[in-house]
Amino acid sequence: MSAGGPVFCMGGGGFTMEPGRPELDAYILSLAPVARPRILFLPTASGDPQDQIVRFGRVFGAWPCRPRILSLFHLEELGEPLDRLILGQDIVYAGGGSMRNLLALWRAHGVADLLLEANRRGTVLAGLSAGAMCWMQGGVSKSTGRPEPIDGLGLIAGSLSVHARQHPDRGDVYREAVRAGRLPDGWTADDYAGLLFVDGRLEEAVASRDGAGVTRVQRRRDGRLVETPVPVRRLEPVTDEHVEDALARHTGEHAAPMDVRDELRLVRRMRGRAQAGRPRTRR
Repeated sequence: MSAGGPVFCMGGGGFTMEPGRPELDAYILSLAPVARPRILFLPTASGDPQDQIVRFGRVFGAWPCRPRILSLFHLEELGEPLDRLILGQDIVYAGGGSMRNLLALWRAHGVADLLLEANRRGTVLAGLSAGAMCWMQGGVSKSTGRPEPIDGLGLIAGSLSVHARQHPDRGDVYREAVRAGRLPDGWTADDYAGLLFVDGRLEEAVASRDGAGVTRVQRRRDGRLVETPVPVRRLEPVTDEHVEDALARHTGEHAAPMDVRDELRLVRRMRGRAQAGRPRTRR
């Protein structure tokens, strides 16, 4: 749980859940310290489904980034050492599905340790649902069909329960697990909302839709729970000027020139104003 790259955890959303609403995905790209970040998608939690892979390529292939996909079910097609691939990324994006299966496969192939090392070196880690809870000390998984507490990688201190408003049964199990001490204090997040952690601390919560919320859940000494809504910033649409500013702000690696068609696609699709107005306070 040492300082490293930012970690962004979505209760649900992104390109696998919100076709045509790219605010959260654009926000993830904005967290990288370079203009054309290398971004690696891990669809492990859902068994590397072809539809997720196609959608990832369609969305991120039109943006100023260098997308790759890692399938642990087809490592023979990788073409380079696994450690070189993972440690060479600016962003790693984990998809949703079974948190239990995701962690088992990551550990079996040494991916979990490589991801933690990448984050220590500054790589942004992001994900939704299982791909969000995995970075925490624990969460609530439905891998066996019913909600149950499960341990995560422990990169971020605290726990997380996702799809809060959409799957209230998860929340019931989560609150009981925190109350009983099975899971540490943490947060619940609705679909379309996400939490950004910097240096292990919550920096802000954002959302791609009105009403998507995040709640802080804490256990008191007497065993009672305190639930506190977290302020959520609604990601705003951007103009041509906002896109140019987002690209120009990078000081590391500079973006390659884009032709007119690329610029038009970027302006149409990258509508989430990711960086402007982000508070610098820590909670």
